[in-house]
Amino acid sequence: MEWWLIYSLIFGTLIVIMFSGLPVAFAFVLANLIWGLILWGPAGLQQMILSMFESITIFTLLPVPLFVLMGEVMFHSGLATNLLDTMDKWMGRLPGRLGLVSVASGTILAALTGASMGSIAMLGSTLVPEMERRGYKKIMSLGPIMGSGGLAVMIPPSSLAVLLGALGEISISKLLIAIIPGGLLMAALYALYIIGRCWLRPDLAPSYEVPPISFMEKIAITARYVLPMGVVIFLVIGVMMLGIGTPTEAAATGTLGTYMLAACYGKFNWSLVKKSLHGGLRITAMLFLIVSGATAFSQILSYTGASAGFVKFALNPSFHPMMIMIVMQLVLIFLGMFIGQVPIMLITLPVFMPIVKALGWNPVWFGVLFLINMEVGLLSPPFGMSLFVMKGVAPRNTTMADIIRAAMPFIYLDLIALALIIVFPGLVLWFPGAS
Repeated sequence: MEWWLIYSLIFGTLIVIMFSGLPVAFAFVLANLIWGLILWGPAGLQQMILSMFESITIFTLLPVPLFVLMGEVMFHSGLATNLLDTMDKWMGRLPGRLGLVSVASGTILAALTGASMGSIAMLGSTLVPEMERRGYKKIMSLGPIMGSGGLAVMIPPSSLAVLLGALGEISISKLLIAIIPGGLLMAALYALYIIGRCWLRPDLAPSYEVPPISFMEKIAITARYVLPMGVVIFLVIGVMMLGIGTPTEAAATGTLGTYMLAACYGKFNWSLVKKSLHGGLRITAMLFLIVSGATAFSQILSYTGASAGFVKFALNPSFHPMMIMIVMQLVLIFLGMFIGQVPIMLITLPVFMPIVKALGWNPVWFGVLFLINMEVGLLSPPFGMSLFVMKGVAPRNTTMADIIRAAMPFIYLDLIALALIIVFPGLVLWFPGAS
């Protein structure tokens, strides 16, 4: 049987199951069982189950539950609200002041929580009502929050980056370091867009009187509320960049630091421990079930020769490597419009990574590009998750059309960042330990 026919049948089975409404994790397990039975018979199912179990016992996945727990502690402790107040003090009378507050806060929250949806929900429920009261147009009140909330994909502790590294056999420590300049580049593009757009169109974000505050007062409030959070960020990013510890050790020190930070601010109690552990276990169980199903699915593709056939087709001399790269990005962008980030990884990585290795591309560089596409997917209609989270916290008079219009400029900015990193890989590979 031709490789493309096998490939179509296997993926067709998966897509039909997913569209039946079954959760992604169970869809992969069911597709594995069906094709395992077809290919190997009853005896093969036992081996597949053992393989699925072994896939979640690998050391490289250990940072995932710890990074998830960090985010849960940060949100349930309420420490993030102090961050918003501090960022607000620093913005002064810049055009689009509250939009810049959301970008700065979203960037720091990304480094503290690694949770896109939680950041959007918190920033949206806190800042959007204030922006509306100040006369901000919806394109300038909703867009910056959705854009900056998605930066959690691109700044450690990014659980998605750890999953990508584990599933794509990419160095997790190098990938976590390489996404830092990528995330900061995107944040800078957001800030420049907000300032430029509000300078050209002041009606989008009307200026208002800001109580004067001295430089020393700004330093004092920063030292009180932001610098301690910087210690937690160092415990994750600094530990890896300086070579002090592995990603797993960095995740452990970061989680401990987050609990200690909550204790320093008087937020540590049994309720916090219970809520954070419950939330962390729930999310981790879901992610690990998906990973186990995806591993077995990749093995089925390899066994049938579908993966090898696709790689051979892609390496046709008539295809320029840059054309292959562009097609890959378009596939990821298209899939991001309809399905979630983890399913996209599971569907594409078994096909894409052999091509990346065969063409001699730096897998860390490709991983950064992959993650930017995942952020684009969060913002992309019709099913981008950021759109629905924002709809849930936005004022009642906000329509889905308003939210989509607000998201579009930030999709374009993400694509600009994507193009820059494709053309200039050094933008993300120059950080110590990233290459």
